[in-house]
This record gives sequence, C-alpha cells and structure tokens, in this order.
Amino acid sequence: MIFFLAGLHPLLPSRPPKPNELSGVTHWQSPNFLAYFPSNSTFESMLADLYAASVSNPGFNWICSPACTELEQVVVDWAAKMLGLSSTFWTESKVGGGVIMGSASEAALTAAMAARERALRILSKDDKAAADEDIEISEDVRKKYGQKLVIYGSTQTHSVGAKAAILLGLPFRAVPVTAEDQYALRGDALRAAIETDVAAGLIPFLAIGTVGTTSSGAVDRIAEIGQVLKGYPTMFLHIDAAWAGVAYALPEYRDLLRLAEVNEYANSFSTNFHKWGLTTFDATLMFVKNRHDLTQTFDVTPLYLRSKEADAGKVIDYRNWQIPLGRRFRSLKIWFVLRSYGIEGFQKHLTRGIEQCQQLASIVGASPDFELVTKPVLALLVFRLVPGNSTQLSEETLNRLNQRLYDRLDARKDVFLTKTSLKTSNGHNVLCIRFAMGGVHTKFEHVKKSWEVVEEEGHNTIEDWKKEEGNQ
Repeated sequence: MIFFLAGLHPLLPSRPPKPNELSGVTHWQSPNFLAYFPSNSTFESMLADLYAASVSNPGFNWICSPACTELEQVVVDWAAKMLGLSSTFWTESKVGGGVIMGSASEAALTAAMAARERALRILSKDDKAAADEDIEISEDVRKKYGQKLVIYGSTQTHSVGAKAAILLGLPFRAVPVTAEDQYALRGDALRAAIETDVAAGLIPFLAIGTVGTTSSGAVDRIAEIGQVLKGYPTMFLHIDAAWAGVAYALPEYRDLLRLAEVNEYANSFSTNFHKWGLTTFDATLMFVKNRHDLTQTFDVTPLYLRSKEADAGKVIDYRNWQIPLGRRFRSLKIWFVLRSYGIEGFQKHLTRGIEQCQQLASIVGASPDFELVTKPVLALLVFRLVPGNSTQLSEETLNRLNQRLYDRLDARKDVFLTKTSLKTSNGHNVLCIRFAMGGVHTKFEHVKKSWEVVEEEGHNTIEDWKKEEGNQ
C-alpha cells in the first residue's frame, strides 16, 4: 500500500481544484434545468442501476436469470395498476402485458413493426380473425401489400413516429392540428387523411396518438381516433405518453389525460419512468393488450436459444417482445423507486411539479410583456415575449424578438430552457419558449428565480430592439 501511494503521489495535484471538474457536462439534475422534459434520477434508482451493472445480466431468456424476468413481470404490473391501466394490459392477464425498454422511440418502432406484421396477417386471409392466428406471411403478400402501408400521427407527434416510418421504409402522414383544438389530433382530420390514402390504393395500418405532446402538452382525442379506426381492421393504435403517462398515477388527472379512452381503444401504450418518474435513464414501459402482436413479430428462436421451460409455455422470454436480443436489468430501478417512495411519495413528486407550473402560470399571465401561448398542462408552460402585450406588432417581429430572447437565455449558464414553434389560429408559426418543471430537486424558489432571469433578459431584449428601431 505504501509503495502504491508513493508511486501515485507525484501524479496528483497538491491542491484541490477551485472550479469543479465536470466541465462540458450539462447538469440535468440541476434545479434550474427546465429544458426538454426532466430526466429524473434518484438515489434509489442509481443504487439499483449499480447492482444491475454488477451482475451484467443480458436477461433475454427466463433461463438467463429467472429473477430478472420475473421481477420485470411484477414491476410492470405494479406500474400498470398504479397508473390505472385496464387489466387487459396486465401481464398477469396472460393475454396482454408489459415490457421495459430503452426509450419511447424503441417502443414506437416496436409497435410499428408489430402493427405491420398484424396487418399483413389480416391481409393474408382478408379476415379480421387472421391477426390472432399463427400464420405464415408469404413473400407474395409482402410484395403485394408491404409498400402500401401508411403510418398516421399529427404535426405534433414526436419524431418517434416519423423515425419509425423511415426505418420501415413507409410513409408517415402528419395530420394537421389547430390551436382551437389545443393542438390535439381530432377524429375528422384523421378520417379525411385515411380516406384520401385509401382512395389512392394505400392501406392504413398504424396510428400514433399522443398524451402530452412535447411542444404544448396536447392530449389527442383518443375516443374520436378509436372510432375512426374501427372502420379499418388493419389499423393498430399506439399511444405515446412518454412524458405525461406517469401522471395517470394521480386519479384527479385521469379524465384530463383521457385514461378511460386509452384503456378502451389503445392496442399499445408507452410511458417513460426516466422522465418524470423518479427513475434513472433508461426505463420506458410499454404495455400491449395482446402479447401475440409482439411474439408473432419478434419470436425468432434458433436451437441455442430454446429452453424446456419456454417450449412448455411456462415462462416469458422477453427477447420475443422486443427488437434486440439482449436487455438490461431495468426492473430493479423501478422496484427500488416504488418500494422507497410508495404510491403516495410518487404522487407528491408529480403534484409538486404541477403546482409549480400553476404558480408560474399566474405570474406569467400577469406580466405586461409576456403571454401564455397555450394553457399550462401538468408541469409544462409555453410562453412568449410580447412587449407591452401589444397587438400591433407583426408575428414576424415577435418571432425575431423571441429568437433574440432565447439566444440570450441560451448563452447563460444559470438556467436552461428550450424553444418550439406552434401554429396559431390565424395560420402563423409562433416561436415560443417552453418551461418544463418536474425535476426532483426543483423547488418553486428555483422556478421563480429562473423566471426572473427570463424577465431580465426579456427587458434587455426589448430595450435593444427599441434602440435599433428608434422606438425610444
């Protein structure tokens, strides 16, 4: 030991550093990080991640580690029950079930691939029942229908939809939404898009609905979408609730977020516990009503992956529920978090972010130089700079001012926000700024201080603009 220390000592500095040694690292756990959506991390989930890393279990088959597979089955059902998902999504139903993935993008691509295979099975027999039959899809069917399939979402759907379409080599229809509808996808608009494609000989097979869009927190009209899809047996409905889905843990927000409609119409649903759900990245939960939609797509079993337990149908091999073979022991993180916080602690965390947003909305609403672009949704606030709440300035001028404001904010190191663009009722694209609360360490004092920074830079932006325009 003495020799080791003697050899190491000349290599180390004689004094501790004055600045920290994390230069170049964006501090997502800072209470002043209010950009994108939060990426929560807690001591419990970090500790669980350390334990999982220590065994480095790839967990693709039950036999690889029964505890890895069986804990996941328990944890996803805990989550489903906490969120109020229908029992048709529970693993214990033996029909549906949940699986933990790396991201909402992975879940969307998984849903798209499963929906494609389901649609091709239906088209193989031109029979609704064919989707549930274990039938072989011929090459002729793939050639005949494979390139006619279309994915639908809205102009507010996350990039996961377009990316899934790119990876499958299929078109993605971004259906327009309006400010009057709070940027939610409506049934009539979706129906019009589908009818246009069907008339052109194309085949609708997947719609992606969103609960809590990134730009504005919009919640699509799930029941309207579901009613439209009833007329198209090849259609599959995936709900992307990456950010807002964990808020289903609050019963008082389930109607706002259309939980009953999701339970009735969705084929699959995903949400990220690694955003607002107190769990270190990565931890996306995906639920399906029919697990055969996944296994009939992803079950490729060479001899070396077979086991007597799986052959007997006694266990789940999660490799058959996902795109990759190997998988991380993610369930341990959620297990530690839910046992430590409990449902009540989880709810208090969510409620704190929502209350912060409501308090900030009151401040912004009373400001003479700022306006809310959309109604606050959960812990997301979208605003823009409007000097003197003027109605005389053009949208082009306001966009330039807001870009200048954002550039000022982006240059600072004490707060981090992100911008977006939304189309107003008069057809103008409005540049606005997002304020996303919900961080584990964020208190209202941090929110208030960050808003004071926004006001300060907003004032500076206005003053500079007045000087340039000669509007003293």
